[in-house]
Amino acid sequence: MSFPTFRFILASQSPRRHELATAAGWDLIIAAPPDHVEATAPPRKPHETVADLVTRLARTKAAAVAESVSCDSSNPPKRMILACDTLGEIDDIPLGKPADRAAAGRMIGALAGRVHRVVTGVSLWIPVATQSPAEAAQTAAESVERYTVYDAAAESLVLLEPLDAAAIEAYLDTEAWRGKAGSCGLQDGLLPLRLVSGTADTVVGLPVALVEQLVADHRR
Repeated sequence: MSFPTFRFILASQSPRRHELATAAGWDLIIAAPPDHVEATAPPRKPHETVADLVTRLARTKAAAVAESVSCDSSNPPKRMILACDTLGEIDDIPLGKPADRAAAGRMIGALAGRVHRVVTGVSLWIPVATQSPAEAAQTAAESVERYTVYDAAAESLVLLEPLDAAAIEAYLDTEAWRGKAGSCGLQDGLLPLRLVSGTADTVVGLPVALVEQLVADHRR
């Protein structure tokens, strides 16, 4: 289902997430959090699942955007804030964005011929509708109090067909691995990737149905 009346601040500069949100018919403002927010987030904690990790990172991004919105206390937020974070995972090892070509090659080599999991965490911040401008100004310093926050995660399984060394090098030459969790993207069509279970939009980085369900549940 699609809700054209959804009005979001999308806390992401990812063009792929933007495309998915636009295709869903959502009304968007793009407000990516500062780069340091993700870069300085604490690493994976002991016993923290990959789903817990990506939802924590998504919430960190959403909180940063909520804080910037709260700076204008005379203008209470009217849009939901949506942030996502995506990681690949194999053998319980998270696969984030590769630092360089060598790291990307190692990731692709580890994934080739195997099924891996892709998890996208979502943090949805819905403004508290009952707040007056005066109340919003009073709580501006603690932006989370101005929102009802929902965190959730979706996962998909993806198969990367076996690849020889030449095929891996040819893919690395495309530079398509840059900025992608797990060094590959289902949407690119440059690798023999096949969705085994779940949804393609979860793999791309924005599980549309999950977000719409969270909003529908909130409205009940």
